[in-house]
Amino acid sequence: MSNLEAMSPDPSQTADSASNRPAGLPADPSDPVAPDPAAIASGAAANDTIFGRILRGEIPCDAMYADDLCLAFRDVNPQAPVHVLVIPREALVNLADAGRQHRELLGHLLLVAAKVARQEGLEGWRTVINSGAEAGQTVFHLHVHVIGGRPLAWPPG
Repeated sequence: MSNLEAMSPDPSQTADSASNRPAGLPADPSDPVAPDPAAIASGAAANDTIFGRILRGEIPCDAMYADDLCLAFRDVNPQAPVHVLVIPREALVNLADAGRQHRELLGHLLLVAAKVARQEGLEGWRTVINSGAEAGQTVFHLHVHVIGGRPLAWPPG
């Protein structure tokens, strides 16, 4: 069974895969909605980073959550037993480029980060957003790291 199949919602919890949500509205991150490959590819950011290519379906990922605003998937170079990336579908470089119009998106990314952390059974985790090369950002498409599953030292890096 694939991760996508394993995360399918319990039919008793939702009437259908759209959770009776009108088309075009983002999913509530607390909804038990599983990502599907078509949803991952739709609404893809038009950028040439590796994340843009993942959003367009050009590169596969181990998806854990997908909705109209974002995609969450396992990092291919994990720094802890649990290392998930939450990326917006919109091509936003980093927090320095975010404006007032991104307020809802940024909040949604953090709510999804918490959702996937709980899905992974984490009681404590770290969320990291690197903004700029000096901060360690290597992919210039905003992303939230969700890291856990082991004790995390402070200060980081």
